[in-house]
Parts: sequence; C-alpha cells; structure tokens
Amino acid sequence: MDIRSAQLFQHLASSLNFSKTSEQMYVSPPTLTRVIQRLEEELGAELFFRDKRSVRLTAAGQRFARFVRSWLDEWHQLQVDLQLASAELTGEIRLFCTVTASYSHLPAILDRFRLVCPKAEIKLTTGDAASAIEKVRLDEADIALAAHPAHLPANLAFRSIASLPVMLIAPTIPCKVNDLLQQEPVPWHKIPLIMPEHGPARGRFDRWLADMAITPLIAAKVDGHEAMVSMVALGTGVALVADAVVVNSPVKDRVRMLELDYRFEPFDLGVCMLNKRLHEPLIQTFWQVATAKPELSR
Repeated sequence: MDIRSAQLFQHLASSLNFSKTSEQMYVSPPTLTRVIQRLEEELGAELFFRDKRSVRLTAAGQRFARFVRSWLDEWHQLQVDLQLASAELTGEIRLFCTVTASYSHLPAILDRFRLVCPKAEIKLTTGDAASAIEKVRLDEADIALAAHPAHLPANLAFRSIASLPVMLIAPTIPCKVNDLLQQEPVPWHKIPLIMPEHGPARGRFDRWLADMAITPLIAAKVDGHEAMVSMVALGTGVALVADAVVVNSPVKDRVRMLELDYRFEPFDLGVCMLNKRLHEPLIQTFWQVATAKPELSR
C-alpha cells in the first residue's frame, strides 16, 4: 500500500461515495475502483459493501480505516519532525477560500507569509463559502478562510480575522422586483428571493423570514455569493450577501442595498483548520501570520 492509495481509501471511508471521492480527490472512477480492489486483494478481505443504493464499510473495512488513519498520522508526523530539523520551512499548503476572499483578504495574508516562508508553496482552490468547513474536515484543504458556522465541529480550530456586514440587495435596473419594493407596505411574499443552498448565509436568511413571518417566493437556490450578486444584477430577485462580495463585484453598480428595520448578524470570517495540525511548523506559521493583528504584522 502506498500513501496515495491510503489517502483515497481514507476519503472513501469518510464519504462512502465513489463519485464524490473520485471528483474531490482528482482521480477517475475506474482508477479509484482498481485501487480499492487492489487493497482488498492485498488484505484478502472485502472492505466495502456495495450495492446500487449505498456504500458501507465492512467490519474489516472499519478496522482497516483505523489502521490507515493511524498510519497516515504517523507519516505526517514524520514529515513534520523532518521539517523541524530543517533550517527553513518548506512544503505545500492546500488553501481554500471564496473568489471574493482570494482578492479581498488573502493577498495581505500571503504577502506577510511570503516574508517568513519564501520557499513554501500555496495550492489555492476557490469555491462556495458554505463548502469551506467541509473541505477542511475531509482533509481536502489544510486551511480555509471561512465564515464561522452555526456549529463548529469539535475537531476544528477557528480564529476570527474580520467581521463582514451582511446586506439584503436588490437590482438597480427597472424591473418587476423594484416595482414591488416601492409598494407600502412591501409585499415580501410576492418578491422573488435568491436563496443560498446552505451555510451561514442560509441560516441568516431563514431567521429573517421567520422573524418577519414571510412566506418566501423562491426564484432560485444558488451556491456562492458571487453568483447571487450576478442574479440580482439581472433583476431576478433579491438576495442576502456579505458586503465584501458586493464591493468587489464587477456588477456592483447594478445592485443596491435595501434599507430595513432589521439587523442581520455579520459574518465572522476566520481561518479554519484541524486541531491536530496546529503544531505543524508550516501550518502553524500560516495560522499565526493570518490571525495576527495588523499593527503586529507590519
């Protein structure tokens, strides 16, 4: 068994979904199947129950999963120990954040990080903010810039770096949405809403609807705040997004903030990673640089 095979097995043991593991671990489905089959042949035991509806670990698979987790942890610890012996920190950090964060908050962090770790490599992946915590939990990213979730998993560490105001936005172009918003009182049950699929923004949207006793007219469910801003700009409906997304959007002139007698809880943007990796020199250095007070990091 090699490291890559162990990593693929570990991800599949967590996801229990061949398609998901194939996609997120950048391996073709046939290759993933062959890896698992080879492991089963080497062990002489079936690791997964498979049928058309589900994938489950066998008893042997559960035992092997414990072994693989321990083995990979020891391998990782060996890398850390050897890195500690090196005079200069090197290696790769897999970083995940939204497109907006990649140019609103990340550049300043990377500028400071490069000063102390010039030989470190950053592998950046961008995507939906609601996926950030899961990316770290499944070890698809070492560190994520993410909004603090309603419930932070116990094995994750989170430290705040910014507070992002949240606003309800509408289009600036003449459209049916604006005609409805000009009515008194505003007929919220008739106004199309662009909803986030899940994540902190969805929780705030749901609380607002409940507090205001609004039965929503959902025009679309969308992953990603950037996409929601674009849909609002087209006149599709109204949406709840972080102000940083609007400020950095190429269509910011086509949307406007709605004044409401309601205060949305701001997003607590921070750095997130697995607790067990806080002691790793390279990861620890990024953590310290990213969460340092601006006046301390000059």
